[in-house]
This record gives sequence, C-alpha cells and structure tokens, in this order.
Amino acid sequence: MKIKQMKADEPFEGYYLIKSANLRKTRAGKDFLALTFQDDSGQISGNLWDVREDQIDQFQPGRVVRMRGRREVYNGTPQVNQIELRLPTDGEPNDPAAFKEKSPVDVKATQAYLEEKVFEIENPTWQRIVRHLYSRFHDRFYTYPAAKSNHHAFESGLAYHTATMVRLADAIGDIYPELNKSLLFAGIMLHDLAKVIELSGPDNTEYTVRGNLIGHIALIDEEITKAIDELKLSDDSEDVIVLRHVVLSHHGQLEYGSPVRPRIMEAEIIHMIDNIDAEMMMMSTALSRIDEGEMTPRIFPLDNRSFYKPHSK
Repeated sequence: MKIKQMKADEPFEGYYLIKSANLRKTRAGKDFLALTFQDDSGQISGNLWDVREDQIDQFQPGRVVRMRGRREVYNGTPQVNQIELRLPTDGEPNDPAAFKEKSPVDVKATQAYLEEKVFEIENPTWQRIVRHLYSRFHDRFYTYPAAKSNHHAFESGLAYHTATMVRLADAIGDIYPELNKSLLFAGIMLHDLAKVIELSGPDNTEYTVRGNLIGHIALIDEEITKAIDELKLSDDSEDVIVLRHVVLSHHGQLEYGSPVRPRIMEAEIIHMIDNIDAEMMMMSTALSRIDEGEMTPRIFPLDNRSFYKPHSK
C-alpha cells in the first residue's frame, strides 16, 4: 500500500524506503528507533520500540524494508504504529531509487534559465563572482536538495528553489523599478549555494560537519571572499560589500541565523521571496498528500499549523 493511500486506524503492509533512522531512549531508558519512511507518494514517521542491536544495524537510512503496521494520528500528525519490519528477501523490491518521490525539476530547462539570467546581471563584479562560483559548484548545485527536510528536500531542489526565486524577483522588479534586478539576481543565485557544502547530497541527506558547526550562510560568505581574492577584486568596494550583505542577511532575523538584518531594499526583498517560495513548497507538498476536505499534518516551520484543502468548485 502506498503511503498516500493509508487510512487512519487501518492496518497496512508494503515495501518502503527508510529515509531517516535515529536511535533514542524512552524516559525509562529503553532504546527505540525514530524512523521516517518514504515511497514515491509521500513520507510518514513512526517508532520501533524496544529495538534490538541487530535491528539497529539492519534498519539504516537508504534501505528498503517490508513493513506491517497501523496508520494512526497523534497530535494531528499521521504516523505508523505497531510496526513490524524485516529486510526484503530475494525477488522482493529492494531498489531505493524506486521509492523516492519524483523530483518536479526539469534540470536542463532550469539550468538554461539560470545561465540566461546570469548574463542579465549587468554589474560586472557581481556577474564575475556568480559565474566563478557556479563554475566551481556546477554539478552539485544542479543535483542537491535545498534542505534535509521542510522545503525543496528532493533531488535538484536547490536549483529549482533558486530559479523560482529568480522568477519572482524578475516579476517584482518589473513592478518596482527602483529595485536593482542585477543585485536581486546575484544575491538569489548565491544565497543558498553553500547548501552543497552544508548537506551531504541528494541521497540520505544529512548535515555535514561544516554544515552543523558553521552553516550555509557563513560558508557562502567564505566562498564569496575566496572568489574575490581569486578574481583579484577589491574586498573594500561597495559592490562587494553590498553583495555580501544581501547574502548574509537573507534569513532576515539574527535568531534565524543571519549575522545581520537586511539594511538594503534588495536584501529585504530577497528575504521575503525566500520565505514565499519555501512556505509555498511546504504547503503545496503537504496539501498534495491529502484529499479534499481534509487537514494536513501540522507543519512545524509554519508555526505548527495544519492547512485545510477545500473542495474544488
């Protein structure tokens, strides 16, 4: 049974990919595995209680398992319970690629669009820096997700998120001509580029050591600084300082990881566009997994709200 087809309080069985597996302890000190499963229709989480050592070794991220259980709802969030797991035997499905959600990205079209927009960055300093860093990280940029979870957490999601933001910036720049489109494009193309350093890749995505301890905002500023040196640009020029500012401030708030708050119009707009695209992806993904007349599970990054899917008119 596909994850999307599971009904509340009904038993199910089928083959699923383990997306994540974290060993934890109950209050009584007993081990359990907090698991997230996925197939090409969606994801669902559940706990394997009183887990044994051999099960910890067997049920690792990236492995396909045969699962029996019951779908339940806890605090508004669907989960699987009463889980029984085993590894597939010979002849049973065991290819992880068959259980991944299909990426909505046309990589060739996305790449062609972004390459076109790079040459619309009229400021030569900004364009040189963008081209330099895109050349360095080209292959990873077009395959990596934009996050481990939450938004654009699928193969090529990083490029898809970037291109969507550029499209939004292009339209907003037409409405508000006082905005500098070149700065918007350059800032957006660089803002999440260091996700290719922060994350491990599109399969079984985890945070790297540098991702955990430094984070993509500091990492991309470091890469921009390296590019400035390699291109023999002045790190004291206003063009360089402004570009670094819009990238450093794109999370908007100090408590969300930006070392500075937006102090330039384009910086504020990039922050707003980033939120629009991330939140739209989170809502769209959650709503795509339910039927009309139902509520989504709570979405933690959206203030733990759930969303209703109205009936089509």
